[in-house]
Amino acid sequence: MTSTVNEAAAAVQAEPVQLLTPDGERRTDHPLAASVADIDDHALARLYRDMVLVRRIDAEGVALQRQGQLGLWAPAEGQEAIQTAMVRACNDDDFFFTSYRELGVLVARGAEPAQLVLGWRGEVFGTFDPHDLHVATPQIIIGAQTLHAVGYAMGVQRDGGDQVAVACFGDGATSQGDVNEAMVFAASFGAPVVFVCSNNQWAISEPVGLQAHRPLADRAPGFGIPSLRVDGNDVLACTAAMRWALERARSGEGPAYIEAVTYRLGPHTTSDDPTRYRTAEEVALWRTRDPLLRVAALLRGRGLLEQADAEADAAAAEFTAGMRRAAVGATTRPPLAILDHVYAEPHTGLDRQREQFAAYLAGFDEEAGA
Repeated sequence: MTSTVNEAAAAVQAEPVQLLTPDGERRTDHPLAASVADIDDHALARLYRDMVLVRRIDAEGVALQRQGQLGLWAPAEGQEAIQTAMVRACNDDDFFFTSYRELGVLVARGAEPAQLVLGWRGEVFGTFDPHDLHVATPQIIIGAQTLHAVGYAMGVQRDGGDQVAVACFGDGATSQGDVNEAMVFAASFGAPVVFVCSNNQWAISEPVGLQAHRPLADRAPGFGIPSLRVDGNDVLACTAAMRWALERARSGEGPAYIEAVTYRLGPHTTSDDPTRYRTAEEVALWRTRDPLLRVAALLRGRGLLEQADAEADAAAAEFTAGMRRAAVGATTRPPLAILDHVYAEPHTGLDRQREQFAAYLAGFDEEAGA
């Protein structure tokens, strides 16, 4: 990357970097634009198909939950650009450590339909082998995955590998101690890790302006970590920022931080009612900045949109049908099975827990017969 990009990272800009406008115009007047010059219209169409697929899968997940097939779902609508760009910019063996909302990471890394729904249905603890997808089991504890990412990166560093760990988290997580402690370790040891904060404006019902009076990207330089603030709804800007950060990490220059300014168009989870804390006008404004619409506008002008939509529709129809089959056809395991596979080897403590849980369950049978 050019030195001008590093200078931009040193002094975080108030306005996020944007390389693709909401009207679908590509900008070439920013130093980061040169790093994505190789992404032509056809490559952009592939990114568009990825994002459409994620959105359709997300809509199916919400529908399955509303129909009682899933216990919960964490919508990702509106955040498809940063999630898709992260993966497509990485090498296949770079390792992701995500929160529960990075649906696009799992899709781009090749997760199967059943792997996206059985966990939210509560049938299994983990639905995939992290080493198959190079994605750790999504973390529910807010911000904890950043510590895991840094630990993994330090291991890579000591093994002499060239993998990069990518830690994904939201704006709310930046107030957690884990995230700040992770950045201390990453900076101190020069770990090959990229911190990606998807600032979707709301930590459940708390607006980002309440916990941060400055751009979130301003926090990283205080730890000695350079940062960039980009339009998180711009797949080109997100790709450029990731390439910059990955190059730093892979070349031994240490960690980098990206704040992707985006928006959660849906609820925090399907148990949330966002109309209680934000206005319809705010949501309508952010819908005009939809990450899919701006790419569609560009592709329409190039005569590529119709084919891209047809390919995305076909892929989405097949995938979402698989999700529905997996959810509807799932067999709920007996309650005691919750203690299966907790440890690699059986032990007496687990035996005692199994006996106690069995006695607890038997108590319900006695009450029913009384």
